[in-house]
Amino acid sequence: MEEYRISDAPASMFYIHDFITEEEERLVQQSIPANRWISLSHRRLQAVPTRLTATNTLLASPLPPWLTEPIINRFNDLSIFEGASHGVNHCLINEYPPGQGIMPHEDGGAYHPIVATVSLTGSLVLDVTAKVGSLVLDEDAVDGDRGQQVVPKSWRIFQEPRSLLVTMGAAYSDTLHGIADVTRDVDLNEHTVANWDLLGDKRVIEANGGRSERITRISLTYRDVRKVSVVGSNLFGKVRT
Repeated sequence: MEEYRISDAPASMFYIHDFITEEEERLVQQSIPANRWISLSHRRLQAVPTRLTATNTLLASPLPPWLTEPIINRFNDLSIFEGASHGVNHCLINEYPPGQGIMPHEDGGAYHPIVATVSLTGSLVLDVTAKVGSLVLDEDAVDGDRGQQVVPKSWRIFQEPRSLLVTMGAAYSDTLHGIADVTRDVDLNEHTVANWDLLGDKRVIEANGGRSERITRISLTYRDVRKVSVVGSNLFGKVRT
């Protein structure tokens, strides 16, 4: 994974463009069940195999093949979830229409501190911000102990269709991540995008003057839920033990 490390980002974040092919992207998109979407105010999501319980417990049930092949096999080839409690056992599917994002947040202690996100259909910028007191502050930040504003350091990660973004270690525990509510990402260049050198095709962005118009994007966020109940839901077949 070292060749995919984002050097200008908190340790450890990794980015792989074209992690899946266009055909694989199409097959996954077509396989998402149309009747399982949960509608929120401005976006919708699916939790596979189930949503977590009130105690952050997952009801054990295998992920369906369309979410595992070939994606999880490639995770295994790269040893991404090596050392995790159960391996990948949960996937959150989010659909983001243009102009819709999500407030800065953290994934928290319900999961092993590794998250792998595959993007489908659209591109956007993920804003990553250090928690105050956890990571380095901006050079111009001032001492909060004196009642002045402390400015945490931030990074912009551009996620292309079919790409993979992996977050672990300090990047998982010491940062917040969010998506701005905009229809166009602007000011995209080698100085503002942390993973610029790892992008698949920067020419499209450069030809558009550092702008990228958003279209509807679907994200597949794979994680390892720490607490698993053996009383599974059997939504997708026999429970693996």
